[in-house]
Amino acid sequence: MTEETFISFKEMCARFDVTPRTLRYYEYIELLNPRREGRSRFYGPREIARMKLIMRGRRFGFSLEDIRQWLLIYQQKGTREQYTVWIEQADRQLGLLDKQRQELEAAMADLRSLREEAAVIVTDIDARAAQGSAQGSAQGSAAG
Repeated sequence: MTEETFISFKEMCARFDVTPRTLRYYEYIELLNPRREGRSRFYGPREIARMKLIMRGRRFGFSLEDIRQWLLIYQQKGTREQYTVWIEQADRQLGLLDKQRQELEAAMADLRSLREEAAVIVTDIDARAAQGSAQGSAQGSAAG
């Protein structure tokens, strides 16, 4: 592998929009294993591919332990049993995401309802203020 196929720690953070702390943590829990030269770290195609899978797993809401299992499947090219486990994990996660979506939709409906109630109250307050202002002006004109 040539030097050009490796990227630095800073480049890895930028490419995946993660903090240095996050990247070091992934190394600490052995999700990533960069090449080290002194205090510098360099990431090759394998680590970049693993990071893509980690980020995808995080986006899907998987735990880091689930992602570790996912990486093992990727690393070993997968047996039928491994893919079966992956399908089970995906089904479980899809169920959780569906529940979260339903909860989010209910919260949004409640918020919309409260917003509409507040908008009606503001309209009523404005209408009463306009009536009071108009009455005050009419009384002021009659007195003058």
